[in-house]
Amino acid sequence: MMKPTDLVEKSINTIRCLAIDAVQKANSGHPGTPMALAPAAYALWMNVMRYNPQNPQWFNRDRFVLSNGHASMLQYAMLHLTGYKLSLDDIKNFRQWDSITPGHPEHGLTPGIETTTGPLGQGIMTAVGMAIAEAHLAACFNQEDNKIVDHYTYVFCSDGDLMEGASHEAGSLAGHLGLGKLICLYDNNHITIEGDTDLAYSDNVAKRFEAYHWQVEDLGERSNDVEAIAAAYQRAKEKTDQPSLIILRTHIGYGSPNKQDTAAAHGSALGEEEVKLTKKFYGWPEEEKFLVPDEVKQHMQKTVAGEKLENDWNNAFEAYKKKYPDLAAQFEAYLKQDLPKGWDKNLPNYKPEDGPKATRAISSAFINAVAQEIPWLIGGSGDLEPSTETKIKSSGYIEVGKYENRNMHWGIREHGMCAASSGINLHGGLRPFAATFFVFSDYARPAIRLACIMQLPVIYVMTHDSIGLGEDGTTHQPIEQLASLRAMPHLHVIRPADANEAVYAWKAAIERKDGPTMLVLTRQKLPIFDRTKLSPAEEVLKGAYILSHEKDNSIPPDVILMATGSEVQLIIEAQTELWLEGINARVVSMPSWEIFRKQPEWYQREVMPPSVKRRVAVEAASSQGWREWVGDEGKVIAIDRFGASAPYQEIYEHFGITTANIVSTVKKMIKAKS
Repeated sequence: MMKPTDLVEKSINTIRCLAIDAVQKANSGHPGTPMALAPAAYALWMNVMRYNPQNPQWFNRDRFVLSNGHASMLQYAMLHLTGYKLSLDDIKNFRQWDSITPGHPEHGLTPGIETTTGPLGQGIMTAVGMAIAEAHLAACFNQEDNKIVDHYTYVFCSDGDLMEGASHEAGSLAGHLGLGKLICLYDNNHITIEGDTDLAYSDNVAKRFEAYHWQVEDLGERSNDVEAIAAAYQRAKEKTDQPSLIILRTHIGYGSPNKQDTAAAHGSALGEEEVKLTKKFYGWPEEEKFLVPDEVKQHMQKTVAGEKLENDWNNAFEAYKKKYPDLAAQFEAYLKQDLPKGWDKNLPNYKPEDGPKATRAISSAFINAVAQEIPWLIGGSGDLEPSTETKIKSSGYIEVGKYENRNMHWGIREHGMCAASSGINLHGGLRPFAATFFVFSDYARPAIRLACIMQLPVIYVMTHDSIGLGEDGTTHQPIEQLASLRAMPHLHVIRPADANEAVYAWKAAIERKDGPTMLVLTRQKLPIFDRTKLSPAEEVLKGAYILSHEKDNSIPPDVILMATGSEVQLIIEAQTELWLEGINARVVSMPSWEIFRKQPEWYQREVMPPSVKRRVAVEAASSQGWREWVGDEGKVIAIDRFGASAPYQEIYEHFGITTANIVSTVKKMIKAKS
């Protein structure tokens, strides 16, 4: 372990001054926390953490999550100084257009950034998922003589992170699971934007985390003691059956004569005069900007033996392959996640005579049909598995001592579940799904949004999709959620209309690699369409398709009826009645607007000819967004108020989500134009 020296102090001050200068140049950012945490970052990166700047994605690296993402310049400074492909010019372009140093860390943009952070609490929840993934893969593949999965997840978190309720979900779950390779450093600086934390926060954090079953060490006023911080990390690493929290009383804006320990050091530049005074305190050249002394650069890059660490692991893995060839092949398959040939050979196919089925029930059938072929598929539900039906029946649940299992008891922690699922995905080697009632997507929305920003292929299984859940009433019936989530970039929302559409919806989710997919499924049973008379269910993969052509397809249809989910059966019934009235109606099933938008223009025009202006959309949810598809002359039969508690058939009747109302609406449209 490195002893404190002038070179160590100079390295720490380099970190501080890079943060100060970058924020000052941008006239935007958070300088105070990097100034305070620079010694802790130095201790972790230089004495404890295992990583290779030449290959940021080396599998057995330790993961680092900056949950207090507003302190991004701390991480950018460390990445630059330790040899990642992040130049001094990148530092100078902090928070500028098209730079790789945005205001908060963004995964996929900057080498060495493991996850996107910024919304407080998200980072620590995501880190829990990374630690779960490490524990699961270690249990599946490690052997007594060769541990190919053996790394830690380190987190820096702030007062703000721990104020957010999200941190409760993270802390509670991590402690319950005994995730001993999760180590968090709590930056206890007593400052938030409005002032001292005692304005709104007086928790005993140590006792709180001890109650979560964490190991806790309070270092007190030792925020500049590199040796003590590094030693605390080593002690935390030795405690393998509990996650660890290291509490460090830091001083935001450390060294700033007028702004240390004030909110003024939190979210804005220090100001030119204060920068000079602070640099003077550090013994730094006051007029120099973005100074990186040669000896600091050489010291911080030479100390990192990343290539050797990776080479040693590669050699160990070669030995593993020779001794355990089958396990090695499976491990490599987990990492690549290429779907094996014939993975979908056992997918169920349903016929009308099988009887009506809730689309939520198809999750169970699909998951268990592919579980053996896709062993890296894992997931669970927010305490609702008997209702969401998402259990992998061939496996037990992940718990202490049984990390090799594939089902997760997430508990009633929707936010933590979805954020940790992102962490599982980011870790590599596993494909997660997360399930709850659709209305509770509201609890998880910030985590879903970050998964969309990162374009992670997490699968969300949302059941009880509408007023169709009936008697549970207003609080549990989704109305605005479909419109809200369809508005989220990169998210594919799929609401299938029958069992076979649900199978292909799951298939679309499994095959997607460039973003998350949300399956929105019914509680109530739906009839299975007769595919001998209608278009095949695999058309779901196009997002929308002509389910039932018009009776006379030699001429354009008089009207296009479109719907999603349980309402598709209603427009099928309406089409039959309209045909009896001599009205040439076409039925379009639209399970996913987002996928349909990605289809070629010719296909979109084929499904919805621009010349056909009479269009009726039906959905037991908010009407928002449907105007894109029905146009100015079309009609939307939807619900723009909250639901009610009653048997679902009655609710549909009261809200006019009925075959009779669809037929009446079409006839009025035609009469108005005649």
